[in-house]
Amino acid sequence: MTYTVAVSGASGYAGGEILRLLAGHPEIEIRTVTAHSNAGQPLIQHQPHLRSLAHLTLEDTAPEILAGHDIVFLALPHGQSGQYTDALGAVPLVIDAGADHRLVSKEAWDAFYGGAFHEPWAYGVPELPVGDGTQRDRLRGATRIAAPGCNASTVSLSLAPGVAAGVIDPSDIVSVLAVGPSGAGKSLKPHLLGSELLGTANPYAVGGTHRHIPEIRQALATASGAESADIRISFTPVLVPMARGILATSTAPIVDGVTDAQIRGAWEAAYAEETFVQLLPGGVFPRTADVLGANTALIGLAIDRAANRVTVVTAVDNLVKGTAGAAIQSMNIALGLPEDTALTTNGVAP
Repeated sequence: MTYTVAVSGASGYAGGEILRLLAGHPEIEIRTVTAHSNAGQPLIQHQPHLRSLAHLTLEDTAPEILAGHDIVFLALPHGQSGQYTDALGAVPLVIDAGADHRLVSKEAWDAFYGGAFHEPWAYGVPELPVGDGTQRDRLRGATRIAAPGCNASTVSLSLAPGVAAGVIDPSDIVSVLAVGPSGAGKSLKPHLLGSELLGTANPYAVGGTHRHIPEIRQALATASGAESADIRISFTPVLVPMARGILATSTAPIVDGVTDAQIRGAWEAAYAEETFVQLLPGGVFPRTADVLGANTALIGLAIDRAANRVTVVTAVDNLVKGTAGAAIQSMNIALGLPEDTALTTNGVAP
């Protein structure tokens, strides 16, 4: 079966990455691409690397244009998806790459985003531990999917096995991330200019203000099996001069009486059968270069008994596993297709 697809926000980074991956999907026909200010222009003008899609022209992002497809991807700035999703009730599958349908708590949305609150959808991180299973179970047959925030899913995948197994204390998590600026989108922002980024590292959203914090807390609470779980995190992202990538270093206290074997065993048990989330051997830690272009999260685990903390280092490509790849992986699951269709664990080097 061939599914017809429309992609909104197709001139941006996330939309472009969704298109790049879908272009290699044997069950997908990319029929429509839309944008806002760039409507009426050739897609290839804004995504010159997508040569196989050079025949497409950007149309207006409007419900009547997005409707009539089997699948709609929304790759829009936060706060803009809801106005369209409300009008796309007849579309069999809608996947939102923005934040509008990620959070369960209206209070958290009001505190970190503001504006209209929209119902939460199935969360698009298939490997996330949930009870005796994974989030994958909630994605099968889903008709509405919220793709994750790239920083949020990276930290959640880093720590969820330890939280779920009860081997780390989630009330004292510290995460510091080196991130590429593509995660901030394609619109012009002076602090993201090359002259501002090259040769420097720039912290931002310091002191508990980053919008992905409630998403991390929600994911880890889900992994713990208790929505009221005490999840506290100090989260500090740092922009570094690489176009793509996230390297997240997260630490949490070890629960009293837990052995080293139990700690590593928690991560091994969680990800042993996973294709796209891989735990590296002891003493080995990932680089962002290792996941460039891949739908892979590589995890290195260290047990620091002197500090009584577990340290987890995770690398992802923020545009693939962090966004577009997660969206398409979730789409495959929802449609009953092989989960790895159009996705790869192989990165690009050098």
